[in-house]
Amino acid sequence: MIEVLIDFFGNTGIPNMTWQQLVMIAVACVLLYLAIAKKFEPLLLVPIGFGALMTNLPLSGVMGEGGLLYYFYQGVSLGVFPPLIFLGVGAMTDFGPLIANPKSLFLGAAAQFGIFFTFIGAIMLGFTGQEAGSIAIIGGADGPTAIFLTSQLAPHLLGPIAVAAYAYMALVPIIQPPIMKALTTKEERVIKMQQLRVVSKQEKVLFPILVTIVVSLLLPSATPLVGMLMFGNLIKESGVTDRISKTAQNELINIVTILLGLSVGATAQAEHFLKLDTIQIIVLGVIAFAVGTAAGVLLGKLMNKMLGGNAINPLIGSAGVSAVPMAARVSQTVGQKENPSNFLLMHAMGPNVSGVIGSAVAAGVLLSMF
Repeated sequence: MIEVLIDFFGNTGIPNMTWQQLVMIAVACVLLYLAIAKKFEPLLLVPIGFGALMTNLPLSGVMGEGGLLYYFYQGVSLGVFPPLIFLGVGAMTDFGPLIANPKSLFLGAAAQFGIFFTFIGAIMLGFTGQEAGSIAIIGGADGPTAIFLTSQLAPHLLGPIAVAAYAYMALVPIIQPPIMKALTTKEERVIKMQQLRVVSKQEKVLFPILVTIVVSLLLPSATPLVGMLMFGNLIKESGVTDRISKTAQNELINIVTILLGLSVGATAQAEHFLKLDTIQIIVLGVIAFAVGTAAGVLLGKLMNKMLGGNAINPLIGSAGVSAVPMAARVSQTVGQKENPSNFLLMHAMGPNVSGVIGSAVAAGVLLSMF
């Protein structure tokens, strides 16, 4: 009887637990705490945190060949889940503010500077071109794009890159405001922008079609992301596909988010995650994000001076990173604290949605290079 009990105990996870797994279980619990208690991107961090928890429990086998999360992960490794997420995002996004104010496209483009700045830094630290590109894309604050690019260029880094990308997306309200305030004056933060013009239905229908054609001709490798983003927007704006538009906005994106989050979290296995490279990736990621935010704000300041000194509130430049619509809400919150009668949300949505396109284009550039 004692031998049976000893054998049973030996086959449990307790004696097979390593200190590395204990550390990763603690990390998973921190992610769950941030998601549940602090409400930082709970729809993303809850499945990611729980996936990380499951994969680091000894002998669980969930990510071994034939394990449950191993099969979920195929949607990531084959590049299926990220474009489906983009489909849902496109169906939920209004491109009207960008169409009404095309100048905001430059602010979204400026925020991608953080990607290429960090790419150079990662190369200098000894990462390969493929690894550097995957790390740098964190600066776009776009989890699906980071996952898509990394699965193509550096799948062995998917765990730390995905966790860093989604963590920084969740921390947008904490990271961005100090940078925005440091780079702007009180006078700039209180600028009131003129109301945007009304965008016609014809413009909204033509926009996703034209963007898909232009971007795909210039960067064919960006077609999966940009194409699905624009397709999602087209079924929303066409007015004749309400059923599939609602499916894309609700059931589809919710299901894919669950599968993507669990499988991405499950890549954070202790033996792959607890390395010097992971620390470097996390540091480079926050640098990329900070530089992208700063670049958007600084271009907003420059455009404001060039257009007459009271045309653009530079705060909306920070929304050029792709965290939709959280980055736009941060611009609104910071602006309203300075001037309670100021409403920047719709103006900030212009650079915000252009940042989504910009990060997908940046991913296409990096894929074309490598």
